[in-house]
Amino acid sequence: MKRICELHQQDKPREKLARKGTQALKNDELLSVLLGSGVQGKDVRKLSREIVALLEQDFDGLTLEKLCDIHGLGLAKASQILAAIELSRRYLIQNNRRITAAKEVYEALYDYGSKKQEYFLMITLDGASHIIETRTLFIGTLNQSMVHPREVFADAISDRAAGIIIAHNHPSGTLQASRADIQITQRLKEVAKLVGIELLDHVILTTGGYFSFSEEGLL
Repeated sequence: MKRICELHQQDKPREKLARKGTQALKNDELLSVLLGSGVQGKDVRKLSREIVALLEQDFDGLTLEKLCDIHGLGLAKASQILAAIELSRRYLIQNNRRITAAKEVYEALYDYGSKKQEYFLMITLDGASHIIETRTLFIGTLNQSMVHPREVFADAISDRAAGIIIAHNHPSGTLQASRADIQITQRLKEVAKLVGIELLDHVILTTGGYFSFSEEGLL
C-alpha cells in the first residue's frame, strides 16, 4: 500500500471523493478524509487502516479509550471519529422511525383517517421497534374473509420482522371496535404466536383520533 505522498494526485482520498463521490472510497480512505493527516512516522492511510481494523473487530464496543490506544491517534482525532459515528447514528435512527405507542401509529398514518374507503394497513417493525415497511394490504369493508393471515404474515416474514402493527380507518368516524374488528384481531393474534412474530397493536383511525386494542387491554 502506497503512502499518501506517493499516490498520484487524483488517487488521493480527497481528490477521489471530489471526482467520484463518497461511495467510491474504501473505508480507510473515508477515514483518511476525516482525519486529514497522520503523525510523524505514520501517514494518514496507515493510521486509518489501523482504525478500520479496530472498527471491524468491535464496532459496538468502540470507546474513546480504545481509539486512543492506537499509536498516533490523539484525543482530538479520536473524538472526531466518535462524533462522526454518533452523528450518523442519530440521523439513521431519525430516518428509520420508531413506533413505541399507539399515538405514534396515529401520527404516522394520520392521512388515512380521512379516507372515504376503509384501508387495512400493516406496519412491520424490527426488534428495536423501527419501522421496516408500511403496507396497504387491501381496500374495502373489513371482514374475516378479506383479512387472511397468510397475506398478513407472508410480508412480515419476508421483512424478517420482530413485530407487526395492524391498522384500519373508520370512514364513519366511529372510534369503537366492531365485532369484526375484534374477531380479526384475535385471529391474527393466534397466528402471530405460531409464527413467532408479535402482534403489537391494532389501531383504528379517524379524523378525530384513534382506538388502540393494546391500550384498551384487548390484546
